[in-house]
Amino acid sequence: MSERDTGRLAGRGAVITGGGRGIGAAVAAALVEEGARVVVSARSTDEIEGVADELREQGGEAWAVTCDVGDPDQIERLAAAAGDRLGAVDILVNNAGIARSAPLKALSLQEWSLIQEINVTGTFLCTKAFLGPMVERGWGRIVNIASIAGKMGAPYIAAYAASKHAVIGFTRSVAAEVAPSGVTVNAICPGYVDTPMTEGSVANIVEKTGHDADRVMKNLRAMSPQNRLMEPEEVAYLVVTLCDERAKGVTAQSLVLDGGGVQS
Repeated sequence: MSERDTGRLAGRGAVITGGGRGIGAAVAAALVEEGARVVVSARSTDEIEGVADELREQGGEAWAVTCDVGDPDQIERLAAAAGDRLGAVDILVNNAGIARSAPLKALSLQEWSLIQEINVTGTFLCTKAFLGPMVERGWGRIVNIASIAGKMGAPYIAAYAASKHAVIGFTRSVAAEVAPSGVTVNAICPGYVDTPMTEGSVANIVEKTGHDADRVMKNLRAMSPQNRLMEPEEVAYLVVTLCDERAKGVTAQSLVLDGGGVQS
């Protein structure tokens, strides 16, 4: 019998959005390591197929399903495909998201709306698609990847911060609604993580403000008292912990992972 057969999440079915790289890929690997069977989803078919292939090579059960969480029809297809492959979906990790950085005067309505559509509406639609069967079975874990930007504001991220504040509010409300059911709903709020998204945020700030890239990255690291970016595997560790059976009393929480900068 392998370690995965006896892991904390052995036999559980999990869906991870934004699973093609960075935090999502790390979460998928951590869940598989604990015995879960996973569907990784994102807009980039090549990336998620690469993640799924690697997990299968390591002995895990993993499938790739292309989905843009900004499209309700694609979310319906994701839910159907996940049901076909996993049977029951016990765990949903809403990780898909986008970040844009710009001074408010340069922030267009189109850009604002896109960020809310992906980060907030996508989380809403995915949760709605998977929550009902979890409640019916009396067990489920939903983990929304928010951000310290959901706890505080910062220059140039008004749209992103608004979206992550909304994700935290949504998390708390849904958790309260289903609290007696055996389903928990929590959010993780990382600081800046060493991922391609952060690299993109740096490039955006440089483009919109003219600041030096090294200076921007130094400022991002300095937001943590540990003077570093967080690692995707650290976020994945918290996801697995929240999905553990022994974490059933932890719900409606927004857990900060930033080296001690935001104390909440």
